[in-house]
Amino acid sequence: MAFDGESGHPEAPVYVPAWASRLAVFDLETTGIDVETSRVVTANISLLDAAGRTVRRRDWLADPGVEIPEQATAVHGVTTERARAEGRPAAEVVGEIVDELRRAFADGYALVVYNAPYDLTLLNRESVRHGIAPLESPSPVVDPLVIDKQVDRYRKGKRTLEAAAGNYGVSLTDAHDAGADAIAAGRVAQALATKFPIELDLTPRALHEAQIGWHEAQCDSFEEYMRRTKDPAFTSRRGWPEAIPRPA
Repeated sequence: MAFDGESGHPEAPVYVPAWASRLAVFDLETTGIDVETSRVVTANISLLDAAGRTVRRRDWLADPGVEIPEQATAVHGVTTERARAEGRPAAEVVGEIVDELRRAFADGYALVVYNAPYDLTLLNRESVRHGIAPLESPSPVVDPLVIDKQVDRYRKGKRTLEAAAGNYGVSLTDAHDAGADAIAAGRVAQALATKFPIELDLTPRALHEAQIGWHEAQCDSFEEYMRRTKDPAFTSRRGWPEAIPRPA
């Protein structure tokens, strides 16, 4: 799927498998990289049509209730001071995010999340932290990172969202803004569906189930590589679209 440089919209209508004809997209920016302890700072949930156009968008800014480390601010640009002054209470934000995702699933959308075990696991932990009923086995989820590794497994280079967007001709002009990242991830998913229509022409449920197996195989491969080259005791974090809880 080709996108023009200014709007990020396709240059001409093209076929995509049915699951990609309407997508919900989701992204979080947070206080850190540990899903067990990090907190939500910003979030976006948007709805895309078959052409990758945004038909609905909702953004959040939360006061996470903790200091935002400088390293995190350097990534997403939100300081502790701004979050406290402009952000809403984290419990309210997390509750609204969960409600919005439940609504998207109920309305028949597949949910695109790039590197889903990060965002969905962190959202689960935030829900529990604030006494909110978490999503139960969220599905169907579409993870362009897992899919890209499966259908183009021998491509060299990074597999970040920015790299994937560049590879598939998707405009991403404001990386690490939750809205920009979520929408770009959705368009990458549609580009994958267009480029690999035979491999990905599955029902949303079948694609979800396939990604569980693909992610597990990718964990096996990475674990083998790390044990062979760096750390004989390395263990991959398993579980997709949510990470398996760590032992107590």
